[in-house]
Amino acid sequence: MRALVTGAGGFLGRYIAEQLQQRGDQVRVLARGNYPELAAAGMDCISADIRDPDAVEQACEGIDAVFHTAAIAGIWGKWNDYYEINTLGTQHVIAACHSQNVPKLIYTSSPSVTFDGSDQINQDETAAYPDSWLCHYPHAKALAEKAVLAACSDQLYSCALRPHLIWGPRDSHLVPRLIERAKSGKLRQVGDGQNLIDMVYVENAAEAHLQACDALGKGSPVNGRAYFISQGEPVNCWDWINDLLKLAGQSHIKRKISFTTAWQLGTILEAIHRGLRLEQEPRMTRFLASQLACSHHFNIQRARDDFGYSPRISTAEGMRRLANSWVNG
Repeated sequence: MRALVTGAGGFLGRYIAEQLQQRGDQVRVLARGNYPELAAAGMDCISADIRDPDAVEQACEGIDAVFHTAAIAGIWGKWNDYYEINTLGTQHVIAACHSQNVPKLIYTSSPSVTFDGSDQINQDETAAYPDSWLCHYPHAKALAEKAVLAACSDQLYSCALRPHLIWGPRDSHLVPRLIERAKSGKLRQVGDGQNLIDMVYVENAAEAHLQACDALGKGSPVNGRAYFISQGEPVNCWDWINDLLKLAGQSHIKRKISFTTAWQLGTILEAIHRGLRLEQEPRMTRFLASQLACSHHFNIQRARDDFGYSPRISTAEGMRRLANSWVNG
């Protein structure tokens, strides 16, 4: 198979590209930066912005499947940035798939596209998109997901995967950010500490994308569907965070703040940052308060049934591999 991975310079995208290559597929990558290590590994590298429709179309030429992971993540920033990259960029990918007769499109979405600020308990894919959004990222991703699923046809088979809290070796966002906040004394437990969350080890998340791709095709139940992807075993949010901090040689979190106080603080800080047009992310936002205090775990039975997803690497083994990666650099 000739596969294109957008955003292959990022965390999940790189694992997807590597797994494709390891099983013998030809891999082309589209990323904003230059990644000589990917080229040295034998991948065809195109350095371009997902917002450039001509570059996206060029990248899709001769491709059998597109894995679209490129996105801007975060809980703060300008709407236009999120919309142009996450929504319009995805529309460019869809258009290029059509014009270049690419038969398969696998889109990396997010569980946050269904998050309304309340608990998500064993939530499945029947959950609706919310009527309002706590930040721009899930809004832009939801618009993109809708477009991908609506584009599914006999000419372009498409699906969307929603991996939750991806972690593992080479993560430069989630776990490093937790550790940095802990080191600086800015990390607080939000809420009563009883909330359960889902997360997913990065190799499992990547493997789910390959499995979904292989299952796409005429008459497949995967066509036009979205899927939650996780380890399949919810954990206590703050116990897991403390386990990560212990691996990093940091002390457990001792300071706490109630969800109500965190929400009010987030509301005030958002207003201040907007009023003063500060680009720096507030220390607390309503979205962050909700994510840290609420339970959010998901039913992955649809992924199990439709394309045989099962988290091959356990959470315990993933933690061992993460710790080894820190020791070995």
